Amino acid sequence: MPNSIPHLVAILAYDGLCTFEFGCAVEVFCQSRPEMGEDWYRSVIAASPSEPVRGLGGVRVQADGGLELLEAASTIVVPGWRGPFEPVPQDIADALRKAHARGCRLVGVCGGAFVLAATGLLDGKRATTHWHHVEKLADAYPRITVEPDVLYVDEDLLLTSAGSAAGLDLCLHVVRKDFGAKAANRVARRLVIPTHREGGQAQFIERPIAARAGTRIGVLLDTIRSRLAEPWPIERMAAEAGMSVRGIHRHMRDATGLAPGIWVITERIARARELLEETNLSVEMIAQQVGFGAATTLRNHFRGMVGLSPSSYRLQFEAVE
Repeated sequence: MPNSIPHLVAILAYDGLCTFEFGCAVEVFCQSRPEMGEDWYRSVIAASPSEPVRGLGGVRVQADGGLELLEAASTIVVPGWRGPFEPVPQDIADALRKAHARGCRLVGVCGGAFVLAATGLLDGKRATTHWHHVEKLADAYPRITVEPDVLYVDEDLLLTSAGSAAGLDLCLHVVRKDFGAKAANRVARRLVIPTHREGGQAQFIERPIAARAGTRIGVLLDTIRSRLAEPWPIERMAAEAGMSVRGIHRHMRDATGLAPGIWVITERIARARELLEETNLSVEMIAQQVGFGAATTLRNHFRGMVGLSPSSYRLQFEAVE
Protein backbone atom coordinates (compact mmCIF):
# COMPACT_ATOMS: atom_id res chain seq x y z
CA MET A 1 0.00 0.00 0.00
CA PRO A 2 1.43 3.40 -0.93
CA ASN A 3 2.52 5.70 1.89
CA SER A 4 1.82 3.07 4.54
CA ILE A 5 3.79 0.60 6.62
CA PRO A 6 2.84 -3.02 5.84
CA HIS A 7 0.90 -4.67 8.69
CA LEU A 8 0.85 -1.53 10.83
CA VAL A 9 -2.52 -1.49 12.58
CA ALA A 10 -3.83 1.74 14.08
CA ILE A 11 -6.63 1.30 16.62
CA LEU A 12 -8.78 4.38 17.08
CA ALA A 13 -9.50 5.46 20.66
CA TYR A 14 -12.06 8.09 21.65
CA ASP A 15 -13.90 9.42 24.67
CA GLY A 16 -16.68 7.03 25.63
CA LEU A 17 -14.60 4.15 24.28
CA CYS A 18 -16.32 0.73 23.94
CA THR A 19 -13.80 -1.16 26.03
CA PHE A 20 -14.75 -4.71 25.01
CA GLU A 21 -14.48 -4.01 21.27
CA PHE A 22 -11.27 -2.07 21.90
CA GLY A 23 -9.93 -5.02 23.88
CA CYS A 24 -10.73 -7.42 21.03
CA ALA A 25 -8.65 -5.37 18.61
CA VAL A 26 -5.82 -4.97 21.12
CA GLU A 27 -5.78 -8.70 21.90
CA VAL A 28 -5.48 -9.71 18.25
CA PHE A 29 -3.21 -6.99 16.88
CA CYS A 30 -1.20 -5.65 19.84
CA GLN A 31 -0.07 -8.80 21.62
CA SER A 32 3.56 -9.74 21.23
CA ARG A 33 3.68 -12.94 19.20
CA PRO A 34 7.35 -13.76 18.48
CA GLU A 35 6.32 -17.17 17.17
CA MET A 36 4.68 -15.41 14.21
CA GLY A 37 7.96 -13.97 12.92
CA GLU A 38 9.27 -10.50 12.17
CA ASP A 39 6.53 -9.62 9.68
CA TRP A 40 3.76 -9.83 12.28
CA TYR A 41 1.58 -6.81 13.05
CA ARG A 42 2.87 -3.66 14.63
CA SER A 43 0.24 -1.54 16.33
CA VAL A 44 -0.43 1.96 17.61
CA ILE A 45 -3.31 3.55 19.50
CA ALA A 46 -4.44 6.81 17.91
CA ALA A 47 -6.81 9.39 19.37
CA SER A 48 -8.00 12.86 18.54
CA PRO A 49 -6.04 15.33 20.67
CA SER A 50 -9.17 17.42 21.20
CA GLU A 51 -10.70 15.12 23.81
CA PRO A 52 -9.71 12.82 26.70
CA VAL A 53 -9.98 9.07 26.23
CA ARG A 54 -12.20 7.47 28.86
CA GLY A 55 -13.78 4.08 28.36
CA LEU A 56 -16.73 2.25 29.84
CA GLY A 57 -16.03 0.95 33.32
CA GLY A 58 -13.78 3.86 34.26
CA VAL A 59 -10.90 2.84 31.97
CA ARG A 60 -8.56 5.60 30.82
CA VAL A 61 -6.44 5.04 27.73
CA GLN A 62 -3.10 6.66 27.02
CA ALA A 63 -2.89 6.89 23.24
CA ASP A 64 0.43 6.65 21.42
CA GLY A 65 -0.36 9.83 19.53
CA GLY A 66 -2.94 11.75 17.57
CA LEU A 67 -4.71 11.10 14.31
CA GLU A 68 -1.46 11.64 12.42
CA LEU A 69 -0.65 8.03 13.36
CA LEU A 70 -3.36 6.91 10.94
CA GLU A 71 -1.31 8.25 8.03
CA ALA A 72 1.17 5.35 8.10
CA ALA A 73 -1.26 2.53 8.92
CA SER A 74 -2.19 -0.19 6.46
CA THR A 75 -5.21 -1.11 8.60
CA ILE A 76 -7.31 1.11 10.88
CA VAL A 77 -9.70 -0.43 13.41
CA VAL A 78 -12.65 1.57 14.75
CA PRO A 79 -13.72 -0.35 17.88
CA GLY A 80 -17.38 0.50 18.42
CA TRP A 81 -18.75 3.99 18.84
CA ARG A 82 -20.31 5.88 21.72
CA GLY A 83 -23.79 5.74 20.22
CA PRO A 84 -25.56 5.27 16.88
CA PHE A 85 -26.70 8.90 16.84
CA GLU A 86 -23.55 10.42 18.32
CA PRO A 87 -21.90 12.68 15.71
CA VAL A 88 -18.49 11.71 14.38
CA PRO A 89 -15.94 14.53 14.81
CA GLN A 90 -14.86 16.08 11.54
CA ASP A 91 -11.17 15.42 12.12
CA ILE A 92 -11.81 11.69 12.57
CA ALA A 93 -14.03 11.48 9.48
CA ASP A 94 -11.49 13.39 7.39
CA ALA A 95 -8.60 11.21 8.59
CA LEU A 96 -10.49 8.03 7.70
CA ARG A 97 -11.42 9.32 4.24
CA LYS A 98 -7.83 10.29 3.59
CA ALA A 99 -6.56 6.89 4.73
CA HIS A 100 -9.06 5.04 2.55
CA ALA A 101 -8.14 7.15 -0.47
CA ARG A 102 -4.53 5.95 -0.26
CA GLY A 103 -5.61 2.29 0.01
CA CYS A 104 -5.80 1.76 3.75
CA ARG A 105 -8.15 -0.96 5.03
CA LEU A 106 -10.82 0.29 7.47
CA VAL A 107 -12.35 -2.14 9.97
CA GLY A 108 -15.48 -1.11 11.87
CA VAL A 109 -16.25 -3.32 14.87
CA CYS A 110 -19.88 -3.29 16.05
CA GLY A 111 -20.89 0.38 16.27
CA GLY A 112 -17.75 1.31 14.37
CA ALA A 113 -19.93 0.83 11.29
CA PHE A 114 -21.66 4.10 12.16
CA VAL A 115 -18.31 5.89 12.04
CA LEU A 116 -17.49 4.46 8.62
CA ALA A 117 -21.03 5.26 7.47
CA ALA A 118 -20.64 8.89 8.55
CA THR A 119 -17.64 9.24 6.24
CA GLY A 120 -19.78 8.29 3.24
CA LEU A 121 -17.36 5.52 2.31
CA LEU A 122 -19.97 2.80 2.82
CA ASP A 123 -22.44 4.34 0.37
CA GLY A 124 -23.35 1.75 -2.27
CA LYS A 125 -21.70 -1.04 -0.27
CA ARG A 126 -22.76 -3.74 2.16
CA ALA A 127 -22.23 -3.44 5.90
CA THR A 128 -23.46 -4.80 9.21
CA THR A 129 -23.51 -3.87 12.88
CA HIS A 130 -24.97 -5.17 16.13
CA TRP A 131 -28.42 -6.68 15.52
CA HIS A 132 -29.90 -4.19 18.01
CA HIS A 133 -28.83 -1.27 15.77
CA VAL A 134 -29.18 -2.60 12.22
CA GLU A 135 -32.48 -0.78 11.64
CA LYS A 136 -30.97 2.47 12.90
CA LEU A 137 -28.06 2.07 10.50
CA ALA A 138 -30.35 1.29 7.58
CA ASP A 139 -32.68 4.21 8.35
CA ALA A 140 -29.89 6.74 8.87
CA TYR A 141 -27.89 5.66 5.81
CA PRO A 142 -30.27 4.38 3.10
CA ARG A 143 -27.49 4.18 0.51
CA ILE A 144 -25.85 1.36 2.47
CA THR A 145 -27.04 -2.21 1.99
CA VAL A 146 -27.30 -3.30 5.61
CA GLU A 147 -26.94 -7.05 6.20
CA PRO A 148 -28.98 -7.61 9.38
CA ASP A 149 -28.09 -11.20 10.24
CA VAL A 150 -24.41 -11.89 9.60
CA LEU A 151 -21.27 -11.89 11.74
CA TYR A 152 -19.26 -9.64 9.45
CA VAL A 153 -19.11 -8.19 5.96
CA ASP A 154 -15.94 -7.92 3.89
CA GLU A 155 -16.04 -5.26 1.16
CA ASP A 156 -12.31 -5.45 0.46
CA LEU A 157 -10.99 -2.26 2.11
CA LEU A 158 -14.15 -1.68 4.16
CA LEU A 159 -15.02 -4.34 6.73
CA THR A 160 -17.72 -4.25 9.39
CA SER A 161 -18.81 -6.67 12.10
CA ALA A 162 -21.83 -7.43 14.22
CA GLY A 163 -21.78 -6.79 17.94
CA SER A 164 -19.10 -7.40 20.50
CA ALA A 165 -17.68 -10.94 20.14
CA ALA A 166 -18.25 -10.88 16.38
CA GLY A 167 -15.45 -8.32 16.36
CA LEU A 168 -13.08 -11.16 17.24
CA ASP A 169 -14.37 -13.12 14.26
CA LEU A 170 -13.70 -10.15 12.00
CA CYS A 171 -10.23 -9.54 13.44
CA LEU A 172 -9.37 -13.22 12.90
CA HIS A 173 -10.72 -12.91 9.35
CA VAL A 174 -8.24 -10.06 8.81
CA VAL A 175 -5.41 -12.22 10.17
CA ARG A 176 -6.53 -15.02 7.86
CA LYS A 177 -6.43 -12.70 4.84
CA ASP A 178 -3.01 -11.32 5.73
CA PHE A 179 -1.18 -14.39 7.00
CA GLY A 180 -3.30 -17.44 6.10
CA ALA A 181 -5.29 -20.03 8.02
CA LYS A 182 -2.42 -21.41 10.11
CA ALA A 183 -1.70 -18.02 11.66
CA ALA A 184 -5.36 -17.31 12.30
CA ASN A 185 -5.80 -20.71 13.90
CA ARG A 186 -2.82 -20.16 16.19
CA VAL A 187 -4.16 -16.81 17.34
CA ALA A 188 -7.60 -18.34 17.91
CA ARG A 189 -6.10 -21.11 20.02
CA ARG A 190 -4.31 -18.52 22.16
CA LEU A 191 -7.65 -16.77 22.62
CA VAL A 192 -9.41 -20.09 23.34
CA ILE A 193 -12.12 -19.40 20.75
CA PRO A 194 -13.32 -21.23 17.60
CA THR A 195 -10.76 -20.99 14.83
CA HIS A 196 -13.13 -19.76 12.15
CA ARG A 197 -16.74 -18.69 11.88
CA GLU A 198 -17.98 -17.77 8.45
CA GLY A 199 -19.02 -14.14 8.05
CA GLY A 200 -22.44 -15.14 6.78
CA GLN A 201 -23.27 -17.10 9.92
CA ALA A 202 -26.26 -15.79 11.88
CA GLN A 203 -25.21 -13.30 14.53
CA PHE A 204 -28.10 -13.94 16.91
CA ILE A 205 -28.99 -17.41 18.18
CA GLU A 206 -31.76 -17.59 20.75
CA ARG A 207 -30.56 -20.75 22.49
CA PRO A 208 -26.82 -21.40 22.04
CA ILE A 209 -25.28 -24.83 22.52
CA ALA A 210 -25.03 -25.70 26.20
CA ALA A 211 -21.48 -25.92 27.48
CA ARG A 212 -22.20 -29.11 29.45
CA ALA A 213 -20.29 -31.96 27.78
CA GLY A 214 -23.22 -34.37 27.97
CA THR A 215 -25.57 -32.21 25.92
CA ARG A 216 -26.81 -34.44 23.12
CA ILE A 217 -26.80 -31.84 20.35
CA GLY A 218 -23.29 -30.67 21.27
CA VAL A 219 -21.99 -34.23 21.19
CA LEU A 220 -23.68 -34.77 17.82
CA LEU A 221 -22.03 -31.69 16.30
CA ASP A 222 -18.62 -32.79 17.57
CA THR A 223 -19.19 -36.28 16.16
CA ILE A 224 -20.14 -34.95 12.73
CA ARG A 225 -17.11 -32.63 12.65
CA SER A 226 -14.79 -35.55 13.43
CA ARG A 227 -16.39 -37.78 10.77
CA LEU A 228 -17.22 -35.39 7.93
CA ALA A 229 -16.24 -37.91 5.26
CA GLU A 230 -19.22 -40.06 6.20
CA PRO A 231 -22.78 -39.45 4.96
CA TRP A 232 -24.98 -37.53 7.40
CA PRO A 233 -28.62 -37.72 6.35
CA ILE A 234 -31.11 -36.24 8.80
CA GLU A 235 -32.27 -39.70 9.85
CA ARG A 236 -28.75 -40.65 10.95
CA MET A 237 -28.39 -37.40 12.91
CA ALA A 238 -31.63 -38.14 14.71
CA ALA A 239 -30.53 -41.69 15.54
CA GLU A 240 -27.10 -40.53 16.80
CA ALA A 241 -28.67 -37.92 19.08
CA GLY A 242 -31.58 -40.10 20.20
CA MET A 243 -34.11 -37.59 18.90
CA SER A 244 -36.87 -37.50 16.37
CA VAL A 245 -36.22 -36.04 12.92
CA ARG A 246 -38.46 -33.12 13.84
CA GLY A 247 -36.53 -32.63 17.07
CA ILE A 248 -33.19 -32.58 15.26
CA HIS A 249 -34.43 -29.84 12.93
CA ARG A 250 -35.53 -27.72 15.87
CA HIS A 251 -32.49 -28.30 18.11
CA MET A 252 -29.94 -27.85 15.32
CA ARG A 253 -31.49 -24.58 14.22
CA ASP A 254 -31.66 -23.35 17.82
CA ALA A 255 -28.03 -24.32 18.44
CA THR A 256 -26.40 -23.19 15.21
CA GLY A 257 -28.84 -20.86 13.48
CA LEU A 258 -28.83 -23.19 10.47
CA ALA A 259 -30.87 -26.11 9.18
CA PRO A 260 -29.07 -29.45 9.74
CA GLY A 261 -28.14 -30.03 6.09
CA ILE A 262 -26.87 -26.48 5.64
CA TRP A 263 -24.79 -26.74 8.82
CA VAL A 264 -23.11 -29.92 7.56
CA ILE A 265 -22.30 -28.29 4.22
CA THR A 266 -20.90 -25.24 6.03
CA GLU A 267 -18.65 -27.44 8.17
CA ARG A 268 -17.47 -29.35 5.10
CA ILE A 269 -16.61 -26.12 3.30
CA ALA A 270 -14.75 -24.83 6.36
CA ARG A 271 -12.67 -28.02 6.51
CA ALA A 272 -12.08 -27.88 2.75
CA ARG A 273 -10.73 -24.35 3.15
CA GLU A 274 -8.26 -25.52 5.78
CA LEU A 275 -7.06 -28.38 3.59
CA LEU A 276 -6.71 -26.10 0.56
CA GLU A 277 -4.65 -23.66 2.62
CA GLU A 278 -2.53 -26.09 4.60
CA THR A 279 -1.99 -29.14 2.32
CA ASN A 280 -1.17 -30.05 -1.27
CA LEU A 281 -4.02 -32.55 -1.52
CA SER A 282 -5.87 -32.53 -4.83
CA VAL A 283 -9.38 -31.11 -5.01
CA GLU A 284 -10.64 -34.64 -5.65
CA MET A 285 -8.99 -35.97 -2.47
CA ILE A 286 -10.26 -33.04 -0.42
CA ALA A 287 -13.79 -33.61 -1.70
CA GLN A 288 -13.60 -37.18 -0.44
CA GLN A 289 -12.10 -36.24 2.93
CA VAL A 290 -14.76 -33.65 3.74
CA GLY A 291 -17.69 -35.76 2.60
CA PHE A 292 -18.66 -34.29 -0.76
CA GLY A 293 -17.51 -37.41 -2.57
CA ALA A 294 -16.94 -35.85 -6.00
CA ALA A 295 -14.82 -32.82 -6.87
CA THR A 296 -17.71 -31.40 -8.90
CA THR A 297 -19.95 -31.33 -5.82
CA LEU A 298 -17.25 -29.63 -3.79
CA ARG A 299 -16.70 -27.02 -6.50
CA ASN A 300 -20.40 -26.20 -6.73
CA HIS A 301 -20.87 -25.75 -2.98
CA PHE A 302 -17.51 -24.01 -2.55
CA ARG A 303 -18.19 -21.40 -5.23
CA GLY A 304 -21.66 -20.82 -3.84
CA MET A 305 -20.39 -20.11 -0.31
CA VAL A 306 -16.94 -18.63 -0.88
CA GLY A 307 -17.35 -17.01 -4.28
CA LEU A 308 -14.25 -18.68 -5.75
CA SER A 309 -13.41 -22.08 -7.13
CA PRO A 310 -11.27 -24.25 -4.82
CA SER A 311 -8.27 -23.86 -7.15
CA SER A 312 -8.58 -20.07 -7.24
CA TYR A 313 -8.96 -19.98 -3.47
CA ARG A 314 -5.80 -22.07 -3.01
CA LEU A 315 -3.81 -19.77 -5.32
CA GLN A 316 -4.97 -16.74 -3.34
CA PHE A 317 -3.83 -18.18 -0.02
CA GLU A 318 -0.60 -19.54 -1.44
CA ALA A 319 0.20 -15.95 -2.33
CA VAL A 320 -0.57 -14.92 1.27
CA GLU A 321 1.63 -17.63 2.73
